[in-house]
Amino acid sequence: MDGMSTELLYRTDAYATEAEARVVSAAPEGVVLDRTLFYARAGGQPGDAGTLRWDGGEMAVSEALKGENGTVLHLPAEGASLPPVGATVRMALDWPRRHRLMRMHTSLHLLCSLIPGAGVTGGQIGADRSRLDFDLPEPPTKEALTEGLRALVAANHPVTESWVDEAELDTNPGLVRTLSVKPPRGAGVVRLVRIGEGEAPVDLQPCGGTHVRATGEIGTVTVTKLENKGKQNRRVYLVLED
Repeated sequence: MDGMSTELLYRTDAYATEAEARVVSAAPEGVVLDRTLFYARAGGQPGDAGTLRWDGGEMAVSEALKGENGTVLHLPAEGASLPPVGATVRMALDWPRRHRLMRMHTSLHLLCSLIPGAGVTGGQIGADRSRLDFDLPEPPTKEALTEGLRALVAANHPVTESWVDEAELDTNPGLVRTLSVKPPRGAGVVRLVRIGEGEAPVDLQPCGGTHVRATGEIGTVTVTKLENKGKQNRRVYLVLED
């Protein structure tokens, strides 16, 4: 791409569902655009799916992945035609799937807030079920966690983002809850996702994923299962019921 990275449109508006872009390269391994609405798989959040349409054709996108040099690869579904290089395409997200992943991801941040001080050793965001693993000898009960999550959802806390210098993050390492995945660094700034307002928010931590605008948008969430995955590794599963 001659050193040009893909512009990430979801960074400025995670609710945009359609937009135009130019095809930079196209191969069976993935289509690179100059800008994209598609979140590339990272941090436990799956890549987006959807469609690219152009004059005379369309391509179903099975998932978006990270490419080289800051690019995003839009993987063509099996048997799909590739767009011509240089063509203008109309991107369309599989919005119901993306929005459900946003609701799930925000739910996991709330789950972190209910288990303060415990490092997160792993996690996976799914449309049907998600999980987090905690470095914790004994977690709260699933009933207590469900009650806590539903209270935070009902309070409809705002979800916002800001950017801080990497040096500032270094002075407050406690912001980083994940032990297995570190926030992306090297650009000089790190994105923080804040749930709640004031000096003591519900949750504040580095994250590159997509989230809903307020916790009330999550809907009914339930912790369904707790698993012992090691001496101090506790796995917590949750689902959305609508």
